[in-house]
Amino acid sequence: MADKMPAIMKTKPAYGAELVEVDVPKPGPGEVLIKVLATSICGTDLHIYEWNEWAQSRIKTPQIMGHEVAGEVIEVGPGVDTLEVGDYISAETHIVCGKCYACRHNRYHVCQNTKIFGVDMDGVFAEYAIVPAQNAWKNPKDMPPEYAALQEPLGNAVDTVLAGPIAGMSTLITGAGPLGLLGIAVAKASGAYPVIVSEPSEFRRELAKKVGADYVINPFEEDPVKAVMDITDGAGVEVFLEFSGAPKALEQGLAATTPGGRVSLLGLFPRDVTVDFNNLIIFKALEIHGITGRHLWETWYTVSSLIQSGRLNLDPVITHKYRGFEKFEEAFELMRAGKTGKVVFFPHKG
Repeated sequence: MADKMPAIMKTKPAYGAELVEVDVPKPGPGEVLIKVLATSICGTDLHIYEWNEWAQSRIKTPQIMGHEVAGEVIEVGPGVDTLEVGDYISAETHIVCGKCYACRHNRYHVCQNTKIFGVDMDGVFAEYAIVPAQNAWKNPKDMPPEYAALQEPLGNAVDTVLAGPIAGMSTLITGAGPLGLLGIAVAKASGAYPVIVSEPSEFRRELAKKVGADYVINPFEEDPVKAVMDITDGAGVEVFLEFSGAPKALEQGLAATTPGGRVSLLGLFPRDVTVDFNNLIIFKALEIHGITGRHLWETWYTVSSLIQSGRLNLDPVITHKYRGFEKFEEAFELMRAGKTGKVVFFPHKG
């Protein structure tokens, strides 16, 4: 193994990133060094690349980007007794304190002191990366690296879809970006029917069909609420899953949900949102869930089992694969344009 490695780094507080050469890190106490086998772009990475208001308030440069990862343990730091060289792992990217009020109530996914790979510390868009041993998840040896890297975002989709009953229930998904596509796959694997998707991008509407959506709506050309009512004989959907972060999609989805239905919100909105709480939520007695991260570690068991079951159709979700990082700018620009599902890098070309 060489002493230096390529990495995608946010080098300065401005749009874009750079491919740089950096030292291969050494694992400290409680850490392992992994050879990165696959790593995928998240919406958070895109926000950092674009240098939006959130990134400006959170990211300290220079810093290696990326947090979705699968890799092989190649070196074990002092005090690590749960992993050994050769283990094939993914990583829970939220490093929790274990001491705050939320953690002490087993709500680790909302730890008040969470730190995140590629956000609060160097990430995994590199040939080698550091992972705290407590954040490692051992994978079956036969799981493809691109699937293994997707388990982290897939956990978000699982918690969104399975926040309540779903089997046999009519379901509306707003937004067929990478996470929305994963949500479609989970909903179909979990027995939802019909699964209705509202998405303005033609590219992503076609992906939604490939993943298994039963009905796909272009909200710019038809009224999603009317379309849902027509499909459900005027009842509205039992389950509304919001992945887009679009205020209008939220309003439409609430209006299309049947009284007493369930709503799960994962999409992050660009600004404060105003909705008619009285008529769209309170008088309809809707059950609303805010979703963030993944439950540690319950959701990981569900995700791994779903993948191993063979019931998840993830191949259409992974639209772009890159060997090495040389074309990372192309990858980010395609993602910005809405012309991708999940984008996966395989850092080692051999």
